[in-house]
Amino acid sequence: MSDEAQDTGSVYPITIEEEVQKSYLTYAMSVIVSRALPDVRDGLKPVHRRILYSMNDMGLHNNRQPRKAVRVVGDVLAKYHPHGDQSVYDALVRMAQDFSLREPMIEGQGNFGSIDGDPPAAMRYTEARLSAISEAMLRDLKKDTVDFRPNFDDSEREPVVLPGAMPFLLVNGASGIAVGMATNMAPHNLGEVCRATCALIANPQMGDEELLSYVTGPDFPTGGIICGMRGARQAYLQGKGQIIMRSRHRLETLHGEREAIIVTEIPYMVNKANMVMKIAELVRDKRIEGIADLRDESDRNGIRIVIELKKGMAPEVLLNQLYSLSPLQSSFHINNLALDHGRPKLFTLREMISAFLAHRFEVQERRIRFDLGKAKDRVHILEGLKIALDNIDAVIELIRSSSTVEEAREGLIRSFALSERQAVAILEMRLQRLTGMEVEKIVAELNELYRQIVELEDFLAHSEKIYALIGDETRELGEKYGTPRCTDISPVEVDGSISLEDLIQEEEMVVLISHQGFIKRIPASEYKEQSRGGKGVRVSQLRDDDFVEHIFTANTHHYILFVSTEGKAYYLKVYELPEGSKTSKGKHVRNLFPFEENEDITAYVVLPKFEKDTYLFMATQRGVVKRVSTHEFRNARVRGIRAIELDEGDHLVGAELTDGGLDLLVLTRRGKGLRFNEGQIRVTGRTARGVRGIRLKDEDRLISVCCQHEEHSQLLLISENGIGKRMTFNQFTPHARGTQGQRSYTINNKTGALVDVKTVRDEDAAIVTTEKGKAIRIPVGKVSSLGRTASGVRLLRAGEGDKVAGLAIIGPQEEDEQDEQDDAGHIHQAELSEPGMEIIGGDENLDDTDLEGPDDCMD
Repeated sequence: MSDEAQDTGSVYPITIEEEVQKSYLTYAMSVIVSRALPDVRDGLKPVHRRILYSMNDMGLHNNRQPRKAVRVVGDVLAKYHPHGDQSVYDALVRMAQDFSLREPMIEGQGNFGSIDGDPPAAMRYTEARLSAISEAMLRDLKKDTVDFRPNFDDSEREPVVLPGAMPFLLVNGASGIAVGMATNMAPHNLGEVCRATCALIANPQMGDEELLSYVTGPDFPTGGIICGMRGARQAYLQGKGQIIMRSRHRLETLHGEREAIIVTEIPYMVNKANMVMKIAELVRDKRIEGIADLRDESDRNGIRIVIELKKGMAPEVLLNQLYSLSPLQSSFHINNLALDHGRPKLFTLREMISAFLAHRFEVQERRIRFDLGKAKDRVHILEGLKIALDNIDAVIELIRSSSTVEEAREGLIRSFALSERQAVAILEMRLQRLTGMEVEKIVAELNELYRQIVELEDFLAHSEKIYALIGDETRELGEKYGTPRCTDISPVEVDGSISLEDLIQEEEMVVLISHQGFIKRIPASEYKEQSRGGKGVRVSQLRDDDFVEHIFTANTHHYILFVSTEGKAYYLKVYELPEGSKTSKGKHVRNLFPFEENEDITAYVVLPKFEKDTYLFMATQRGVVKRVSTHEFRNARVRGIRAIELDEGDHLVGAELTDGGLDLLVLTRRGKGLRFNEGQIRVTGRTARGVRGIRLKDEDRLISVCCQHEEHSQLLLISENGIGKRMTFNQFTPHARGTQGQRSYTINNKTGALVDVKTVRDEDAAIVTTEKGKAIRIPVGKVSSLGRTASGVRLLRAGEGDKVAGLAIIGPQEEDEQDEQDDAGHIHQAELSEPGMEIIGGDENLDDTDLEGPDDCMD
């Protein structure tokens, strides 16, 4: 300090940083301690405590007539809380809302707002009084159970904390934002909290797991469902956690057999009107497309939000979309921050209950001391009266002989060894107390007080009896005011984020891959069923030099495992593939996978999940086969891993899922087929090369692999000129792998080479595609069933210069079958039989060379 400052006595140099720091710290502590955070003992913020205390002081008990809310607000402002009147009224309103507090502390009459966010009526129109359970918070307030402090102007005194027989902080929770910290506590069921408190009193060393068994979880006044207890357990054990809340709903069938989701409960602190508006915006913006109608039919009987579904929309998928995009699913971040004797602290469940018990112990101990003091004071007076009654003649004579009251009082004190208070009481005693009955009453009261004093002193000498008293009061409170749980706990854990798969409806998709690598998916329902011989519909708008090379069906939630020309495997979920129209060309696979320069897809397989006891059976163009557990491909994803080691110039032509005991059939372009059991092919690793599956001759090549999943499995074969047939799997005789097999199809100029073979059922439908992008959907049951040596009937009339590229099989669809028939397209077996054509029979046409064994395995 400079000499000049000392001389003037008024100028002190300080830095602006110090002044700002000091002022801001003062402001921050004021907000933390006096406004935003609740006290762990009674669970109340100062404004709530002042409202309850003021209403109690005004006599607005549950059995009294309510008074205007403006009167309460005015009293609180004038005496205890010199802040804005609206802030006080808002706090009063919230304590009366049954959708904000699990156990409302105030009973309101009039408009106190709604769950739609409607504001309450002005305070001059509403009335309020304390609820019945508020008595537990204010009980014994005038028995010196808590400390009092001066109000803001020292004109009144207010309680530092309420006696709080109810564990308010756990039952009703709290929320508040201070400076640099915030609190957000979840409400709980009163009965559960009371039982947990009593259990901790009975066994203070109880473990955390046993304590948690008494508290099922948060219990919100708006009901709903909590998804899993992981976040709540974390909050109970550490003080912080996140829980996921979902609305409660049921499914109903409305008029016209339209399904609807009926929402009856919503997450805590969610504005219902805003939630309905948000869902409407999602429908308007086409982010959710499965809703036909949305309306709010809520009334005084409860919430009822009707969400009508469009035909064919799965309710589970729509609910997942709503959970992801709307407040039907909300997060509640628990942060158990409260004041512990003026200091902010993060509390666990045990610490909150322990703090409540410590507060109640202090309250009960102070109440007992107060009652004990009152009892002793009364005993002291009664003992003086009894002395006077025992010596009534002497007392009367002394009083009559005294000239003044002071002289009589001094005489009583000297003559009977009384205290001044006892002497005053004797002088103020009425003559009616001299009757025999009144004397007996004094003696009886004195004996009762002696008994009470012994009992109260015994309580003070044994703390366990005080805790037992607290337990009895808490148990009685839970039994009297406890209600059933509003919120259910789901055992299914939800991490707050819903995967994209949960938002995708399960439906059959047709996946198309062109020769140049364009891929897309189209709903199978887009295809119209036609009679055989029809002209078909266009399924892809491709370039002139491109054509559809692969087509297959899969569920949107299934995996598609792709194997490339380089022998690498990749997988994607079907819903991750680009969805296109029947005329779009799709997206190039190089945009989906990190392919090398000359790498391309050659085979694919659809599977629900990767398991150790399911296998991927692969076959190459040169007849090499291999079996690998699908579990080996669980890490393929989009980066790719090795699936098979291919010879130079060879590539994969087919892959099938097997279970370890299936019969397999490999077929060649020239119509040869070989059946053998997969047990002949041992399971190898991903990088193995494989073994010979079928012996090929005359530059023949393998085109397809089929599995016999059922005893009477059928096959659908088609040639490049659109001529096909059905035949049974059992028409092929099992042989050893590595042999040539048997005739499966008669090839000639009209039929062209065999293009594709698939396993089918009568109720299936086949989609036949051409290299130029045309397709036709044909009921499999309408395709003729013929023998091994037959060629078949015409399934598709490919245009000039066009050829069949392949076929895909899809299950039954809910569509009306067209009755058109085109018999002109039917090619009879007789028309295919030309002079000199050899119709191959069974095993009698195979010599020992044909049945050459697999002595040249290529592992």
